[in-house]
Amino acid sequence: MVTPRRRLAVLAGKATGALSRATRRGGGTTFPGDVARAIDPQVLRRLIGDLRGGAILITGTNGKTTTARLVAGLLQGMGARVVTNRAGSNLIYGATAAAVAGAGLDGRLRADWGVFEIDEATLPAAVEETRPVAVVVGNLFRDQLDRYGELELLARTIQGALERLPEGGRAVLNADDPRVGEIGLGLPRPPLWYGVEDRSVSLSELPHAADARTCPHCGARLEFSAVYVGHDGVYACPNRDFARPAPEVVATSVTLDGLDRICIEVGGVRVEAPLGGLYNVYNVLAAFSVGTVLGLNQHFMAESLKKAVAAFGRQERFERRGRRFTIMLAKNPTGFNEILRESERADGRHFLIGLNDRIADGRDVSWIWDVDFELLAGRAEVVVPSGVRAHDMALRLKYAEVTAATEPEPDLGLALDRLTEATPEGGDAYLLCTYTAMLDLRALLVQRGWLRPYWAT
Repeated sequence: MVTPRRRLAVLAGKATGALSRATRRGGGTTFPGDVARAIDPQVLRRLIGDLRGGAILITGTNGKTTTARLVAGLLQGMGARVVTNRAGSNLIYGATAAAVAGAGLDGRLRADWGVFEIDEATLPAAVEETRPVAVVVGNLFRDQLDRYGELELLARTIQGALERLPEGGRAVLNADDPRVGEIGLGLPRPPLWYGVEDRSVSLSELPHAADARTCPHCGARLEFSAVYVGHDGVYACPNRDFARPAPEVVATSVTLDGLDRICIEVGGVRVEAPLGGLYNVYNVLAAFSVGTVLGLNQHFMAESLKKAVAAFGRQERFERRGRRFTIMLAKNPTGFNEILRESERADGRHFLIGLNDRIADGRDVSWIWDVDFELLAGRAEVVVPSGVRAHDMALRLKYAEVTAATEPEPDLGLALDRLTEATPEGGDAYLLCTYTAMLDLRALLVQRGWLRPYWAT
């Protein structure tokens, strides 16, 4: 039964979203949720109750948006109706706004499944309100310490949320991340573990900025026999107190084809996706694991993933003025280092680096000193530091001896013009930005008619 209060909350939220888009004050991805919840604090819980399949949550530091999009694509490929916060508003208000947008004027949510990316610290509330059938925890890297605190605290928060999963709800966890491994081994019901097993794409030792180095039980330094992304790899405590859980869904025979394609083998099935980078192998594998929990056919999933599309700002590519541009979100040391390595594999030489320090980015930008910008030294032909903290970035590039770095240009529009002029016709230009710098840059590109608004992608 739809109560008058619930219907009013949905109508008010939908009106707010329409007004937000009409006045170009935003995409209506968050504020409608605030309005709806102010009228009916239980509106999300009530709307989720209309789903025939249930809710699926994706959390973790990196890859939430891409993984959520991949999971939604799998379900839509079956003909299911899916409601999702595809624009990346991942607090409880964003999930509520997405559910409100998917509801009819009668206040009922017209969908089979809900797929929501969820901020790590918001996971307890999201689990409580959505009662999910599956929760993915992709990774835990150091990110926004002024907001989240250390990884151990965040891991305990997530573990507490997973311990309260409803009967039948399943955790889907990355076995290669030691902090995620610690979470899963403490759960009352066994999770589904996934991981990578191809030493040909691994490093032999941890990068200097790796976060999870020690055993959570005895404090001994973990021993890694393979390192894939950041501190994700094959690890064990020398005192045998802790080790990587054996993954049930495993990616083998990993092939990386620049930013154009990845190919893995999972249980004898060849899985391709038009995405680049080893970090996207984990995103594809996470989506495949969710499908496994839901009982989807493996060959169907492989065919569906071939049609994947990059989320906005995450390897989003376009051509203008005879140049090819790629926007890549880079919001913490691990993510930035992986993006720099991928650009190195692609022989990238022309860069704009946008650094902001707003609330959504984290006020503390000292993390840029843990990024290996030295990878650009001697290779890059031009690097334009931009964004609110452009001068901080310019200083970091100077210490990295990136002689191609130009004078800082805080104005993203002028920085983009400078990069475009410096990139030869037919060349590739990379736009590496923190979260709000990426949003600012995309808004500028939309104004210029180069891209569509992010809520329409």
